[in-house]
Amino acid sequence: MVAVTDWNPAHYLAFADERARPARDLLAQVPLASARRAYDLGCGPGNSTALLVERFPQARVTGLDNSPAMLEAARAACPGADFAFGDLASWQPDDLPDLLFSNAAFQWVPDHLAVLERLAEGLPEGGVLAVQMPDNLDEASHRLMRQAALQGPWAAKLAGAGAARAVLPPVAEYYARLKPFFRHLDIWHSIYIHPLAGADGIAAWLGSTGLRPFLAPLDAAEREGFAARYTALLAEAYPLQADGKVLLRFPRLFMVGTRAAAQPPR
Repeated sequence: MVAVTDWNPAHYLAFADERARPARDLLAQVPLASARRAYDLGCGPGNSTALLVERFPQARVTGLDNSPAMLEAARAACPGADFAFGDLASWQPDDLPDLLFSNAAFQWVPDHLAVLERLAEGLPEGGVLAVQMPDNLDEASHRLMRQAALQGPWAAKLAGAGAARAVLPPVAEYYARLKPFFRHLDIWHSIYIHPLAGADGIAAWLGSTGLRPFLAPLDAAEREGFAARYTALLAEAYPLQADGKVLLRFPRLFMVGTRAAAQPPR
């Protein structure tokens, strides 16, 4: 595997169709006939931003990301939008938003539920917050990352790698903390099943996302050793189907809220 520094747009987009499907599913539930101002939070290489531009051609759309490489790719791929560097943990919109959209980004933000509360509070009446996050840390694909981290000479370097993402809070906690801001709040899970080319296919899928905290601290030789160990564990956990594929189970959490009128201060 290659060195891990910034996010790798080409690697990420190797599964562009699979990664875009949850964004399309999320956008399909956004209850806006039109929008003047929309933001794509954690826009990556711009594939989700392009969906917003297509859905709301009259809107000014801005994609936000903290990866220079992803932003460079996004600007090239989606000239119909603006793009900006920013940290979701502290970001504030520079204009009153009709839509705050985020596909597979907030799971990386510490205490993201508090951030979502802040963003929800700043929406105008009728504004929409639409968020999708992977909810897969208990899947074999991710449990085996943590197991492989303990099973080699890289164990000391990877002692904190599993803490890069926290398990998502229960759905009831999202509802209890976000519903006061919204007149309508939908929360649901979808489980996607991705046929991939064996254990190597799962490792390739996750190499640009979930595996990054495990690969980044390692030198080239350690990355190769860790990747070999992880792939061997995957091969045991994901049996080959008759067509030679394995089935990657991928749960995701979705939320779409429509802002209620702000309550006057007491």
